[in-house]
Amino acid sequence: MIGRLNHVAIAVPDLAAATATYRDTLGARVSAPQPEPAHGVTVVFVELPNTKIELLHPLGPNSPIASFLERNPSGGIHHVCYEVPDILAARDRLKAAGARVLGDGEPRIGAHGKPVLFLHPKDFCGTLVELEQA
Repeated sequence: MIGRLNHVAIAVPDLAAATATYRDTLGARVSAPQPEPAHGVTVVFVELPNTKIELLHPLGPNSPIASFLERNPSGGIHHVCYEVPDILAARDRLKAAGARVLGDGEPRIGAHGKPVLFLHPKDFCGTLVELEQA
């Protein structure tokens, strides 16, 4: 059902410093910061030949990333994102198998302009999983 790894998301306490680390120290190509108010984050994408790294920073105190950074002040891996060809079919199959879809279960538009869903980490080996329609 899942396709290729779309990205690994890393929550960071300082977006400018994290961007500089990937750009200047590792020599990666990085995007400009992109506010995503519907998700409560600002993102920077690190472009790699085979996938992306998504740097996440809270956009306001009610951001889910703010609470993650309270528990993990240095930051860390927040989620992994896999592509699926049909997000509604994937959701229905996962729910039928007992997986919990977060939120109201309806896809929202993600940072790439495509429908996304998040799956409960307790159902996936302690990892928050994002599905993105390819």
